[in-house]
Amino acid sequence: MSLSHTAAEYMLSDALLPDPSSSRAKGLRLELPSDRLLKFVTVGLPLCLVSLAFAREFSAGSQISCFSPTNFTGKQSAYTDTACWDSLIHHGFDAEGHAITKSLWALKVFPYSLLVVAVLMYLPYLLWRYAAAPALHSDLLFIIDELDKSYNRSVRLVQHMKKVQQASAEPERFWEEYERARRERYFEFPLLERYLSCKQHAHALVFIYILRNLLLLLFLAATCLYLVFLHLNIFFQDEFSCSIKTGLLQAEPHIPSLIPCKLVFFSVFQLISLSVGSVYVLLIPVVIYNALQLCQWDKGLLSVYEMLPAFDLLSRRMLTCPLNDLNVILLFLRANISELTSFSRLNAVSALREATANKEDIDTVIDFMTLLAGLETTKPKHQ
Repeated sequence: MSLSHTAAEYMLSDALLPDPSSSRAKGLRLELPSDRLLKFVTVGLPLCLVSLAFAREFSAGSQISCFSPTNFTGKQSAYTDTACWDSLIHHGFDAEGHAITKSLWALKVFPYSLLVVAVLMYLPYLLWRYAAAPALHSDLLFIIDELDKSYNRSVRLVQHMKKVQQASAEPERFWEEYERARRERYFEFPLLERYLSCKQHAHALVFIYILRNLLLLLFLAATCLYLVFLHLNIFFQDEFSCSIKTGLLQAEPHIPSLIPCKLVFFSVFQLISLSVGSVYVLLIPVVIYNALQLCQWDKGLLSVYEMLPAFDLLSRRMLTCPLNDLNVILLFLRANISELTSFSRLNAVSALREATANKEDIDTVIDFMTLLAGLETTKPKHQ
């Protein structure tokens, strides 16, 4: 008999979770995997392509090639290229023969506009990092610690029950006391459940998270519209007519009125704009999906923790409208499931509960531990 008691004590001791280390606070993920992917793509893609464009500009030299008259010297041809690149104004004629001008200045600032796009895409991340991440970090750290501690309290409670049962001269009297304690909810640890219930009435995190996605969606749509505008108005005109008859050269008779020029970098800018636009269009459904995650509860995690004594946040139907801070916390708890040590053990207990023939014997993790500790022979059935 002493051997079985010793084995039960060792089993219950091994079931206890180790004390959390200080690295838990540093290892918490304060961004969902999809949000992190969006940040890297939306910010990194334009920066990468702009760096390639600048590298080509520095390696290729002049970004424009003008067809100067044959009587121009080398210095005059270089001046023509520089003047036309500085102005970037196309001189042409409409159908009625009237002179018209069209500015191509957007081509010159296109690489810098992508830098602005990268900065704009980084703003929603900064909003989340400084407005919501500190509070979310505190909530996650407290909830994860309390969930693990609640599991440990259940195991220690079974250890104490085993000692009391072994010292009791009347086993039936012990189980009567146990049933009365269950009915009067002596095993309840209400701090965590009440804290989670309070989070249902808070909306700061969910407001910032929705605002973050709305800003990201707005910036994605604005960038796509900007690229469409460039393609419709500028990115189909790689050749233009330039006029250098200005200033001191205005009265020179040997200088032609218009000089044809060609943009050397035109195909590169077209490829960059198509790449950025197509990727951003594909990311818009991802942003919408991230926002729509808050329209339904993630009940899988809480249903597992209903194995804890008196933790019935779902069974008492306390989960109402999902647009609150509790739903955001549940999403990030799912992302930090590796830091939640008790989840895997409770998940295994839930699976064993579904597989056992007499499911009424296992209501909580305390019932499961009493079965493992060898108390099932005298334990009464729950009605």
